[in-house]
Amino acid sequence: ANVSGFRPGDRVGVGCLACSCLDCEQCDSSQENYCDKLGLTYNSVYWDGSVTYGGYSSMYVAHKRFVVRVPDSLPLDAAAPLLCAGITVYTPMKKHGMLRAAGKRLGVVGLGGLGHVAVKFGKAFGLHVTVISTSPAKEQEARENLKADDFIISTDDKQMQAMARKLDYVIDTVPAAHSLGPILELLKVGGALALVAAPDGPLELPSFPLIFGNKTISGSITGGMNDHQEMMDLCGEHNITCDIELVSNDGINGALARLARNDVRYRFVIDIAGGDSRF
Repeated sequence: ANVSGFRPGDRVGVGCLACSCLDCEQCDSSQENYCDKLGLTYNSVYWDGSVTYGGYSSMYVAHKRFVVRVPDSLPLDAAAPLLCAGITVYTPMKKHGMLRAAGKRLGVVGLGGLGHVAVKFGKAFGLHVTVISTSPAKEQEARENLKADDFIISTDDKQMQAMARKLDYVIDTVPAAHSLGPILELLKVGGALALVAAPDGPLELPSFPLIFGNKTISGSITGGMNDHQEMMDLCGEHNITCDIELVSNDGINGALARLARNDVRYRFVIDIAGGDSRF
């Protein structure tokens, strides 16, 4: 009843962040995602110890600080993953100056849920985008559907050598353990590599391509709430959404089985409300 800034019927979304302390250095600078008392919307707990159920909820009570307005121009289902995959790649792109670097060259390692949004952002911001993948089968998708400028196979030494020192930025979205050495070789002197995935095992990091090229590596996880809204507004301006497959409640188990096989293009979205007239 005492909430300002929102009204019944507003188009809104809640991403990965459910709560934070709201009273620390990180929260004061809208870096709630790095608060020591951060609570996630799924597999986490609130301050009172109750469990968060995330996207499996038909109703959700949220602090207004963690609610994002969704532009009228964007469909809610295809906009929903922007609050996870979208903000995850947008935050390091903003940090490294890619939003105003038209003509610069960006490499995107991995073409999945995170990678396909990074390609869309890169093209919207005027960057020359190269997709770096282990799968030759993804080249047509990258070039024709996502409009990537170049595509190289990371296991092809000749293709990797031909791209050496050609990229200003690289966003690595691969969630499996791999060596960062070959990726660092693609960066120009002074280039930046941003890691946004979370492999189970440690990553191999050779020092020579790092120190002999004055290159930097940074890590990023989701984003602060100011960046969430900024990103969503930019997506509205550029008509950027995620490529999704919509599933009903009855299709959740099947979607999870397909997800385990990496058989999704590129995000599943659950239609929890279905035909419920209340939503």
